[in-house]
Amino acid sequence: MSYIERIKQGADALRERKVVRILAIESSCDETAAAVIENGRGVLSDVVYSQIDLHTLYGGVVPEIASRAHVEEVGPVVRRALSEAGIGFADIDAVAVTAGPGLVGALLVGVSYAKGLAFALDKPLVAVNHIEGHICANYLTYAALKPPFLCLVVSGGHSHLMQVEVGDSYRLIGCTQDDAAGEAFDKAARVLGLPYPGGPRLDAIAEEGDALRFSLPTPHTQGRFDYSFSGLKTAFINLTHQMKQRGEALPVADLTACFRHAVVEQLVDRAMLAAGELGETRLALAGGVAANKLLRRRLQAACDERGITLYLPELKYCGDNAAMIGAAAYLRLMHGQVADMRLNANPALRLV
Repeated sequence: MSYIERIKQGADALRERKVVRILAIESSCDETAAAVIENGRGVLSDVVYSQIDLHTLYGGVVPEIASRAHVEEVGPVVRRALSEAGIGFADIDAVAVTAGPGLVGALLVGVSYAKGLAFALDKPLVAVNHIEGHICANYLTYAALKPPFLCLVVSGGHSHLMQVEVGDSYRLIGCTQDDAAGEAFDKAARVLGLPYPGGPRLDAIAEEGDALRFSLPTPHTQGRFDYSFSGLKTAFINLTHQMKQRGEALPVADLTACFRHAVVEQLVDRAMLAAGELGETRLALAGGVAANKLLRRRLQAACDERGITLYLPELKYCGDNAAMIGAAAYLRLMHGQVADMRLNANPALRLV
């Protein structure tokens, strides 16, 4: 019997088990992460090795440096995750890994390690879409949450409005037509000379600024639920350049507050419009930008006003982590979706 035949039989048997433990690995960008997840919602361990110090010198993620760091750290991080969970390799029931989207070199490290480990242990291998992982991070904070619900996914590379449907399927309602919200925050931070990672630093400084001091444009999109941040970013760059050319000192707190306000208002506006027109009464937030202080406050206020229940993942599950990959993998495993040794990294992998 071949590996994949044995694994499919094993995966079928796991669907009848009361307790299923998944070792999950995440390496899509600049965090090397591993976690042990029980039944998709219980976190037995969650270990993240951050590469921020390695990339700060360059003002952003250097793909080759990220890949090399993943190679060095993936083994130790996995062993630490198992140790903190109080189990060994023999005690896990399946291995899960992020297959995409992300940086191809970084993804390949995680995929290669997971394939080798799953084959050596003769355990099912589950490939996970990184975006689905972010959505499923909400299940780690809200164990009783089940589809259907609307989800706003906002990160450095993605800005999507998704309908999470019964049966763990997804429907794309709206998305950015150019830059992602997180990318726009990072670019604005760089213009102001803020060190990497720019988005979180911009968010912190903006708390002290006047969000109404400067007027920034409201982008228009063809799709009613779509986003656009490229023009907004260009307007902000032009504003700061003009101030510099006039020899004016940049009021960094006010500038960050105005830019953050413009991005957040667009995110909230489209989410509320979609929820209203689609009749959604539950909205979840996901992705790295889900940690943005203003976004969390504005969404909560808007949902309270409209009688919508809002689900906000814990801050530790907003950024890239392996716990969310384990949560998503459990759903795939329960649907009998396992990968074989032909699994490859896909930097442009789509969820829908």
